[in-house]
Amino acid sequence: MKFSANIGFLYTELPLPERIRAAGRDGFDAVECHFPYDVPPEQVKAALDETGFDMLGLNTIPGTPAAGDFGLAALPDRREDAAAAVRQAVAYGAAIGARNVHVMAGRTDGGAEAEAAYRETLSLACDLAGAAGMGVLIEPINHRDVAGYHLSRVEHAAEIIEALGRDNLRIMFDCYHTQIMQGDLTKRFAAHLPMIGHVQIAAVPDRGEPDGGEICFERLLASFAEAGWEAPVGAEYKPRGGDTKAGLGWLAPLRAALA
Repeated sequence: MKFSANIGFLYTELPLPERIRAAGRDGFDAVECHFPYDVPPEQVKAALDETGFDMLGLNTIPGTPAAGDFGLAALPDRREDAAAAVRQAVAYGAAIGARNVHVMAGRTDGGAEAEAAYRETLSLACDLAGAAGMGVLIEPINHRDVAGYHLSRVEHAAEIIEALGRDNLRIMFDCYHTQIMQGDLTKRFAAHLPMIGHVQIAAVPDRGEPDGGEICFERLLASFAEAGWEAPVGAEYKPRGGDTKAGLGWLAPLRAALA
């Protein structure tokens, strides 16, 4: 099985292009990121070309975190901001050859107006990303880390995908978030596999390296492979000791166990 380094959380002491190169040196197979927008896209593209890596995805901007924002797409009174965030992400993603844009929903009251705004923004994202040959991801996020996040259940994501009927809209199946909110990862993954566009892992409950906690990733990822998953799995965790390289002892053994 192949693994992607999420350079939003890994190698954070380095400039973004150097994080890509570090991931290549340390044995990853691809990269993904959160918010690369402060770095000129040509610098990121150069590092991707040098390593031969795909950028599997990037996020729309969260808004103003200091004001409580954690995404804009489902906020009824922020439609213009949400649309601008989508345009920014698609343009940047197209410039670096990214495969997907993760459209962040944001915190809402969970009501019908928020859901309508979310679906409206996702439709725009699918149009723009599709024209650029990219996919759109939506990620259920747990309410312990992000209280009030609009999308927190895999089944809700599936309902949205079925309702919108867009070929390039898929679920980001983050094992950390889904274990906290719902559990039953093996069966929930298999049931939604046709709708899943990316997988991410981290230990539960501390979100550290995927070599401890309550999930046995050796068994879980083996079940994903048996179900038919073949794409890289995203390592989106926060190194327990703060040093990415020092905490990479999980990577080679897990890859070997899944070979």
